[in-house]
Amino acid sequence: MNIFKEVSDVSKRAKEASRILAGISGNVRNRALIAMADAVEKNMSEILDKNSIDMKAAEKSGLSKALIDRLNLTENRIRSMADGLRDITKLPDPVGEVLEEVKRPNGLLIRKVRVPLGVIGIIYESRPNVTGDSAGLCLKSGNSVVLRGGSESINSNMAIVSIIEKAAYGAGIPEGAIGLIRTTDREAVAGMSRLDKLLDMIILRGSEKMIDSITRNATVPVMRHGRGLCHTYVDASADPGKAEKICINAKVQRPGVCNAMETLLVHKDVAGRLLPGLVKKMQAAGVEVRGDDKTAEIAAGIRKANEEDWSTEYLDLILSVKVVDNYDEAIGHILSYGSGHSDAIVTEDRGRAEEFLKRVDSASVYWNASTRFTDGSQFGMGSEIGISTQKIHARGPMGIKDLTSTKYMIYGDGQVRE
Repeated sequence: MNIFKEVSDVSKRAKEASRILAGISGNVRNRALIAMADAVEKNMSEILDKNSIDMKAAEKSGLSKALIDRLNLTENRIRSMADGLRDITKLPDPVGEVLEEVKRPNGLLIRKVRVPLGVIGIIYESRPNVTGDSAGLCLKSGNSVVLRGGSESINSNMAIVSIIEKAAYGAGIPEGAIGLIRTTDREAVAGMSRLDKLLDMIILRGSEKMIDSITRNATVPVMRHGRGLCHTYVDASADPGKAEKICINAKVQRPGVCNAMETLLVHKDVAGRLLPGLVKKMQAAGVEVRGDDKTAEIAAGIRKANEEDWSTEYLDLILSVKVVDNYDEAIGHILSYGSGHSDAIVTEDRGRAEEFLKRVDSASVYWNASTRFTDGSQFGMGSEIGISTQKIHARGPMGIKDLTSTKYMIYGDGQVRE
């Protein structure tokens, strides 16, 4: 099949389905989500079999450990996908929510109402669990979805989509509302980005190179799931035990995800007490620690960090560490090298913490907590469709409300304008 024809055909079906889906009740959409969750669990073995094909190919091709971890589906991860779909049903239905209402002197009643965007395209890499999460969030918010995963997860994605679309359509969702671009040719991505007559928004999740390339050429409005160059700053008044616990979690718990800490900044007044033990524990957990000269003087086994390290999203068990002279130096470093994703301060000084929360211009800013919480499920959204580092329309973890737009509904009784 011609690549652009496939992309266009899938998108056309999604557009047609979106017009029907916009009028379907929230109860039907919730029933479909439950059916999808049950089907995912019932067909777990099929998903695992297809995922094993992708895993073997990824290992053979030399894909990085971080990307292989993202690709890997286990029974627990599949159950989490199903649980995520069920959790979405518990969220209030955003469609039809009245945001504003005003009665004009001439008797017109004007309501500003939340409505679906229409058709959402999602371009992503590696993580097949995104397939289920994205489809669920789009359906809950009344949208059709066109999915285009990476070539490394094609077998997993095809299995998941075939399972959930059958369940959804059987529960009353119009056919075509869940679409998957099955070709692995990269030209399909370029084709999607120019279908502004069919797609209402594209959400990009993947490498910075891929995101930049698509954004430059897209005619469809694009929402970027930006890279996560996340920082933790340990201030002079930090509790060392609290700081150690937070830093280890932020780096080690799951290093291959965008909300993992990549750079640790430590105030010079606490560095001597904190770093020797913290670095030792990081290394015991398999972390390669790269530090500046001051860090190397304080802790053992440090590899010298270079300029590139401060701007690198490792997505791996690698951590860059810098000892700073003061709070302003820490802030300056984050503003210079950060990606605007998630950054944290560890301190017992409330005033300093509040200042940090205001001055650091990131989508999620933390006081005495791990950056690993930047996640839709952790924020009470059920799941997320991406984490936006932009400032237009949505920022941070994107839930169902971020997949809607608004329109005005005006109720009259024969009024005409003079």
